[in-house]
Amino acid sequence: MTETPILEVKNLKKHFSARSQMFEEKSTVKAVDGVSFSVLPQESFAVVGESGCGKTTLGKLVLGLEKATEGQVLFEGKDVAAMSRAELKAMRARMQVIFQDPYSSLNPRMTVEQIITEPWDIHGLHRDGAARTARLNKLLDDCGIAKSFLTRHPHEFSGGQRQRVGIARALALEPKLVVADEPVSALDVSIQAQILNLLKDLQKEHRLAYLFISHDFSVVRHLCTRIAVMYLGRVVEAADSETLFNDPQHPYTEALLSAVPVPDPSIEQRRKRILLTGDVPSPLKPPPGCRFHPRCRYVKDACRTQDPALAEARAGHFAACPVLPFKDKRSDAALVAL
Repeated sequence: MTETPILEVKNLKKHFSARSQMFEEKSTVKAVDGVSFSVLPQESFAVVGESGCGKTTLGKLVLGLEKATEGQVLFEGKDVAAMSRAELKAMRARMQVIFQDPYSSLNPRMTVEQIITEPWDIHGLHRDGAARTARLNKLLDDCGIAKSFLTRHPHEFSGGQRQRVGIARALALEPKLVVADEPVSALDVSIQAQILNLLKDLQKEHRLAYLFISHDFSVVRHLCTRIAVMYLGRVVEAADSETLFNDPQHPYTEALLSAVPVPDPSIEQRRKRILLTGDVPSPLKPPPGCRFHPRCRYVKDACRTQDPALAEARAGHFAACPVLPFKDKRSDAALVAL
């Protein structure tokens, strides 16, 4: 029996109107342009891509913070866009977010206790003093926050400590899905590992599903079971983590993986970095055909005219390349040790 997804994204699009200041011409930015995927209960699903590819906008659409131009976001089988205000409030108790910047995502005027317990006040939960204290103490223990922090303010803490407070706030309502938007990118590398391990432990204990948004493959490899790679508003490859790292089926994924450091010196010495030529095209005017073709080293005539949809390269492994398989043999540049 196939498990029912907790989150389904179907042909989701978000287009923004833009106007040229010089010529006052109207144009459209296709920030998210036909994205589809699903997330299963207790699964870690990653969306990976360069800055500007549309992954943060995608996260906002999932959370209902932006209204989609087209397509659907289904949470527990219900269309988020069609929800009433009361239904949306109830949904947000079950779908929470961890923000990228721990310095701006916490109210500087509130104490740690006020920050963590504010969701309870909004939703009318844990009003009893003893139950409230017990639940608060459990959250502090789970997230590695000292009880002495409760009366202090965010400016008194380091970035890692603030992010722990943000995680505790996200878990306060016992959600089923957490959207994590670059939750460790603003932290030192050593602190990143601590927060990632914390997220992994919390997922097991609280039976969470994660939609993890990141630009860093080495981060998602540590946490996520399936990965979707975005480029210029579209998913260009999707597979389980092991398959994607060992056998990428899109040239863009191959190039990104070539930049991931490998701890094995023997492999690292024979790997070659794939340097992409040119700049990322403007989302105001994406190139015809495959959007990646101006930077692709395997480009063929078909790539300049055919706009590829995701196709199943092999069981459970999807890629959007008009000339699949895009090469006969995987190069050493794509080798990544798991």
